[in-house]
Amino acid sequence: MVRSPDKDRGRLAVHHPDLESEQAYVDYAYECLEAARRRASSLGSMVEVGRGGTEQARFERDVIWDTIVTRLRELELGDASLIFGRIDRAEENGDQGGETFYIGRLAVSDEGQEPVVVDWRAPVAEPFYRATGRAPMGLARRRHFATKGRHVLGIEDEVFDDALAVQGHSNGDHAEVTGRGALMTALETARTGRLGDIVATIQGEQDEIIRSELPGVLVVQGGPGTGKTVVALHRAAYLLYTYRFPLEGQGVLVVGPNRLFLGYIEQVLPSLGEAGVSLVVLADLLSEPVRVRGTDAPATGRIKGDLRMAKMLTKAVRDRKRALRSELRVGFGVETLRLTTNQSGAIVADARRRARTHNAGRRFVEQGVFDALARSSRRDDVTSGDVRDRLRHTLDVRVALDWMWPVLTPAQLLHDLFGSKALLRSAAGNDLNDQERIALYRERSESLDDLVFTADDVPLLDEARALLGPKPRRRGRSADDDEVRTYGHIVVDEAQDLSPMQLRMLGRRSLNGSMTVVGDIAQATGAWAHADWEEILAQLSDRRPARRAELTIGYRIPGPNMDLAARVLRVAAPDLAPPRSIRQAGTSPRFVRAASSDELGRVVAAVAEAELVAVNTGNVGVIVPTSMVDAVSDALERAGVAFGRATRNGLDERITVVPIGLAKGLELDASVVVEPDAIVEEEAQGLRALYVALTRSTKRLAIVHGRPLPECLRD
Repeated sequence: MVRSPDKDRGRLAVHHPDLESEQAYVDYAYECLEAARRRASSLGSMVEVGRGGTEQARFERDVIWDTIVTRLRELELGDASLIFGRIDRAEENGDQGGETFYIGRLAVSDEGQEPVVVDWRAPVAEPFYRATGRAPMGLARRRHFATKGRHVLGIEDEVFDDALAVQGHSNGDHAEVTGRGALMTALETARTGRLGDIVATIQGEQDEIIRSELPGVLVVQGGPGTGKTVVALHRAAYLLYTYRFPLEGQGVLVVGPNRLFLGYIEQVLPSLGEAGVSLVVLADLLSEPVRVRGTDAPATGRIKGDLRMAKMLTKAVRDRKRALRSELRVGFGVETLRLTTNQSGAIVADARRRARTHNAGRRFVEQGVFDALARSSRRDDVTSGDVRDRLRHTLDVRVALDWMWPVLTPAQLLHDLFGSKALLRSAAGNDLNDQERIALYRERSESLDDLVFTADDVPLLDEARALLGPKPRRRGRSADDDEVRTYGHIVVDEAQDLSPMQLRMLGRRSLNGSMTVVGDIAQATGAWAHADWEEILAQLSDRRPARRAELTIGYRIPGPNMDLAARVLRVAAPDLAPPRSIRQAGTSPRFVRAASSDELGRVVAAVAEAELVAVNTGNVGVIVPTSMVDAVSDALERAGVAFGRATRNGLDERITVVPIGLAKGLELDASVVVEPDAIVEEEAQGLRALYVALTRSTKRLAIVHGRPLPECLRD
């Protein structure tokens, strides 16, 4: 059983009898931290190299300096608190008092190397997050601190009584919530426009996922407000701590759905002391830089995400390997050298057998062409080397080689393919119908420099890169420059909308099949919204059986908001259950009707300002259908409301206009959802998109509409 000595259980005691002594300990821990910084800085004097120093000495100096810089960065907390809890172990074998450990953001020791603070990721810290009344994990007490910087503001104790635990105090099959007072304080804190870490308030079911073993694919299903994104990021930090070797060398990759999302989460890992993790969108993984903007129409995007595109691109590359249409004749001194069409066909066929990638085969073709031209000479002393030296830059030879086997970039291949109905028809064969081929066709740009690809093209560009390989290396370019970077662990957030081709692209980046895949099937809203996780796992590594985990408790969303969203979910995905909200209290969502479409903008502006006042120092997101972004923005501007656009300013402004397509994964103090019926009408998975919109707020929710509400929102 867990008992709180506070009169009002679940609230932090601001007049706790140990407050003064705990403050003294925190002050001591900060003194030890500062001493550690001084020791790290002093190491620099050990590696000074004079003007006559050796190359080896300079190399060693650089290595040590890198180590010093890394260590100093790890010891930099900024405004984050160092310590957030303490655990007291129960007495064992009649001993008087068990051990006490203070749990914090990073490990700190005194001058004698005795631990002052234990890193939250260390095994000894696990009971701080996992102990329950039914399974106290050897604890007598768990203590949570409410802190601001180095100041202790309040204390919350949970006392574990083994004699009473056997009575089954825990809540049946439901997960227990620990440190309720500290958790509620964190949840009620105003949003800053950046996702914060939850290291001080990690719950048991979250910690179990964070500390799950490294190998294989771990799938984490979590509804709105369950903390799946921060759990995934804390897992990345935990894995780097626990498996520093080999992950530090192999790298850890975090993939998000868009740049707004990356900006939103970018502070979490640095706040946990891990600044070396790569945060990317899929376009960042392309080997050759291209301009990527926007998305295709849903129908076209779905075609481009289909696995049939892999077969089509393979055929498109093969179509670019072909025999000459007519004999090549080229002057060589007083004679003419010849390459017949049959010979060119044989050369191409041989290169196809020998080359692993398309561009790598060009050298076999060139060698075959120059060998055949040399053999056509009447002189016995003419070699293929002579022919190469004299003819390789002539126009006729270059044209012939580029016809038989052109060197291509992924951008060139897709530009040519999508700009030619004949090439599309040949590459698609019977795999695509006429309507699908028409959806892929687009007019060619006059120059590749003017070409802009969409996010849906990104996995196709990557597939093309895998088929083509790098262009022949220029002098000074190393082989490493041409390799696709792989990672020891990959974290994929909002995975429920990734197409098979996008998942295939991610699979290429996995060194060993180790991945954490996070999402919510109920929030699958894109052109490739998946019905279950099996569809997603089918495209990922199968080296080990995938493991499953589910986050069932909603920490962020107030009960009244979740109840409203659940009405939408029952229609959108009747087989899925919403998370259980632990915050049953809260302001009921309010509905505001605009008298006309002309009045809608003014009503939105008035409601947004009212919500801003209600959340005090918090932020407000105005979530709108994509078609209404400009109209709502103009209305706010006319009303004199200071606001930002998510596509330009992120969530830096206190009021932000957020297109529904970018709302997923965000947390806001208050949400103003505009014209739900238009969201349902415009989005590929309209009701699921509405479910996303209704579950962004941690405090208040308003729905503004001029059109009739969807039936599931009507009383």
